[in-house]
Amino acid sequence: MSGTNGSAPRPKGFETLALHAVPHLRAQQLAVTELNIYNWDTYIAPEVLAEFEQRHRVKINYDTYGSNEEMHARIKAGDTHYDLIFPADYMIQMMANEGLLQPLNASQLPNLKHIDPNFLNPDYDPGNRYSVPYQWGTLGIGYNLETTGKEIDSWTAMFMPQYAGRIAWMDDTRYTIGAVLMFLGYDPNTQRVEEINQVRDFLIKQKETIAAFADDIGQSLLNQGEVDIAFEWSGDIFQVMKENPDLRYAIPKEGSIIWTDNMAIPSQARHRQLAEQFINFILEPTVSARISNFTQYGSPNRTARQTSLINPSDLGNPGIYPPAELFAKLKHLKHVGESSRLYEAAWDAIKTSSPSPST
Repeated sequence: MSGTNGSAPRPKGFETLALHAVPHLRAQQLAVTELNIYNWDTYIAPEVLAEFEQRHRVKINYDTYGSNEEMHARIKAGDTHYDLIFPADYMIQMMANEGLLQPLNASQLPNLKHIDPNFLNPDYDPGNRYSVPYQWGTLGIGYNLETTGKEIDSWTAMFMPQYAGRIAWMDDTRYTIGAVLMFLGYDPNTQRVEEINQVRDFLIKQKETIAAFADDIGQSLLNQGEVDIAFEWSGDIFQVMKENPDLRYAIPKEGSIIWTDNMAIPSQARHRQLAEQFINFILEPTVSARISNFTQYGSPNRTARQTSLINPSDLGNPGIYPPAELFAKLKHLKHVGESSRLYEAAWDAIKTSSPSPST
């Protein structure tokens, strides 16, 4: 789910596809309105956007972001025009509490019937009042087998001295701190200041081994040989694995973070009805499958999975659809209320402090 700040190009391949699709250009010319989408980069199949434009004679403006916090800050500032956003689970709860999301009209979303019941009525959004699941996956370790010399299956690899200066963590407050909390044996949603500060002190001591806190480009650093190990989104690693046969992805045996990204409509959206049409379009099994086959993240669309629309190799990949024993060790992040300030303070200290002297 790589992203860039501010306005950004459409997903890779979108412009090339448009240049060769005369009906697509005609749809653009006849467009009566626009749909403004704010999403992660490389997180949707380009032809899906083109098909929706053609079907509804609408122009899609597509901007990308690099973290949930970046998206949240921009929406909260109130200077945006976005009709559709893709927040993670814990962020849905936070934004709903802040009045930043519009309730959805379920009558306009008949394709909800295709969603796996396990992804409906989540704790972070009871009754799916504000959100509909889009994609799901895990955070884990991407690594270069040629340089590590062995398979990796534990968080301990992120702290081994032999990889010093060749390790990338995500530049993301909750996910990085959450992963290290799990490594230290704590709940990734803890509100205990002493546990959060223990992560702070631990990572500051590790800064000599860390090559970068990457703005969701760990997979690129790994693919380009700039690091040997990266904490990243599962699908981002699987996408670069297509280019580099030496790369691998592992969900650490100690457990990791599972997430569900969702489609939601900001409270200030100008084109709510069109946004709901887009959500319902995405829920079509064939469309949902095309997205998952492109992103290589898990699909919450049960119909797409059960009717063999998802690539069989992906369905059989334990890094995408983990086995039950490993799945049981995965945890969602939750909104931690006022304790968010504790996480932000710890993260600021981690990013700005020098590593502690070796003893």
